[in-house]
This record gives sequence, C-alpha cells and structure tokens, in this order.
Amino acid sequence: NVNGAVIPARSENDTGNNPHNPMYGVNKAGSDGSLLTLIGSRNTNSGGNSMSPTSMIDAAKRPTKIDRPSDVTGLVDTGDLIGLLSQQDSVTVMESIQRISAMKLGKVNTQITTDDVLKDLVNCGYVKSADIADRFGDPSTLNPELDADIVGESGIFTQDEFDGDAEYRKTASTMKLVINGFAGAGTITMGGFDYHTGNRSTGESRDLRAGRCMGACLEYAARVGVPLMMYVCSDGSVASNGMVDESEDGRGKGVWSGDNSSTASSFFLVYNPAGTPQLIGATPDAQAQHQQIGYMRSDASVETASSPAANNVNLLAETVILNYMALHGEQGKFADLFPSHGLGNSALMDSLTAFEPIVSGTYS
Repeated sequence: NVNGAVIPARSENDTGNNPHNPMYGVNKAGSDGSLLTLIGSRNTNSGGNSMSPTSMIDAAKRPTKIDRPSDVTGLVDTGDLIGLLSQQDSVTVMESIQRISAMKLGKVNTQITTDDVLKDLVNCGYVKSADIADRFGDPSTLNPELDADIVGESGIFTQDEFDGDAEYRKTASTMKLVINGFAGAGTITMGGFDYHTGNRSTGESRDLRAGRCMGACLEYAARVGVPLMMYVCSDGSVASNGMVDESEDGRGKGVWSGDNSSTASSFFLVYNPAGTPQLIGATPDAQAQHQQIGYMRSDASVETASSPAANNVNLLAETVILNYMALHGEQGKFADLFPSHGLGNSALMDSLTAFEPIVSGTYS
C-alpha cells in the first residue's frame, strides 16, 4: 500500500539555506493538528535544518520543537487531580466545577465593561481543563514509549532499540503526534549524511538507519490506519568516481568520493490504507513520467530544464505541496492559495503531479 515518486532537483551542498521545507505550505493547504499545528526536531523557523520558503513562513505557526518522548509528554499538564482520582472521575469533577462556576458567575456583576467576556473566559478555562483531562489523562495517549504499537514485543521498535538510539526516539515522538492527528505535519532532521569518506559502507549504514526510521513511520500509519505522505530531502548530494567498495557493508557499490549538488534529487512516499496509490496515466509509459518528475542527463546530473523544480528549491517545495493537495483532489485550488507560485499553468502543474487522489477532502 506504499508508492512513491522522485524529483531530480539540484540543491546546494552542506548548508541550511536550501528552502526545502514545505510544512508551512502544507498547513496553508489545510493540514492541522488537534494539539499543535507544526512540529520539528530542531528549534528553527522550519523545524529542521533546511529552511522554509520565505514567502510561506507564518510566525504564528512556528513549529514546536519535538525530538524526544519527554518533549511530547511535556506538551500537556493534566494536573494532580488525575493522580488522586480515575481519569473519568477527574473529568466528571471538572465538569461539575464548570457548571457550578457558571451558575455563580451568572449571579455576579464584576463591574467591568467587558463583564460577559470575562465570564466567558473563566468558563472556557474550566471547559478546556476538563477536555484536556478527558483527552490526555491517560499517559499512553501521548507517550510513544507507552504505545504498544511503537515499543515492545509487538512494537515497531524493541525496547533495546528504542533505548539505544536517539534517532528512533526522535522518529517515534514525531510520528506519534502527526499520525494520530495531534500535529498537522512534522519535520525530522538527521545529520551525518555528508559521507564522502572514501568508501561506500559508511553511507550505506547511515542510509539503512534513515530507511528504518522512514519504514517506522509507514508501519505506524498502517497500524493506526491513516494515510501518510512522507517527503525526503537532503541539502546537496554526493557522487562516486567509479571505484567500488567490495566490503560486506559496501555491498559492491560505488565509493562516495565527493560532494556534487548537480546529482541531487528528492522523493516522497505515500501510504494509503485503502490500497496502493495509483500513478496518473493510462499507460505504463505515462505513469513512469509521473513517477519521476523531470529527468537526469547521461552524466547523472539533473537536467535543469526538465521541470520547474529541477533548478529552484523554492519551486521544489511548491511541487511537493501541489502533490500533497493532489492526494486530496484539491490541486485545482493551488493557484488560489499560492497566487505567486512559479509552477506554470494548470497543464504544466498536471505534469508535476504523481498520484490520483487517495482521500476525499483535506486530511490533516
């Protein structure tokens, strides 16, 4: 039930100045969470290493930093009452307090011109407290370590894996919030991928670790039963000079010998609980043109004229957002939401879209 598409696209090496991050645009397209709007593993305006397109940044939606389970559990304080009573009894007590307080407030004149507003704020505060206790009073609601689908004998990670690898804990924390709808979108940044180390084994090992984190997100989406789009990007790229690493971890592949921004690309994966995401196109050739948006030259560099995204990272982010909207059948609204976009007319935008819709209406 997973399919994907790749976008050949140049980006600069070893810098955070590439505007890869599409989260603000995805939120503008409708993705939001019940607890948070956006989250990211770094304390930056984008939530990650790569920046967001400047035109899309909304300071009111700045991502909340989440990179470990304690960041998740620290989002909500249900108070001491739940420690004294059961979760349901605590909710009942809070709701009773709200009703009694509302009755008393109705008989009080605060002598303030904004009397009704003040009473409404007090009343809403009680209602919100009861709602928080109801939704998050059970510690397993938010804590990824207490989720049997994430950690444990039947979990995606064993307890030893979870305890021993910070990248797994970071991934688990993010996917717990996003896939359950508590956050609208999340960014996970992993470092150490500038691996032109004179061998292939270092890069293969790091790619495997990243792939396991990606696979964990897809598996968790499958267990929860919700669609997921996952965008994977890197600041720049590496290239091989043709030498081969014959070691066990090198797997007989070409040695990474240096940086090369011209050989870069990004990709996205889509999980659909209802079936395999279907590529646009009536023939295998047409579908292949939608699965790879743009193309490479014979020397393995990006053909910069092959798509708007090929030589402009801002437009790469726009292409990703367009594909997110297309999964909801809402790509026709793209020009209205982003009137200054650079993806061309509707016919060109159709050629930049990979999949048929998988959900009806905006899905956070």
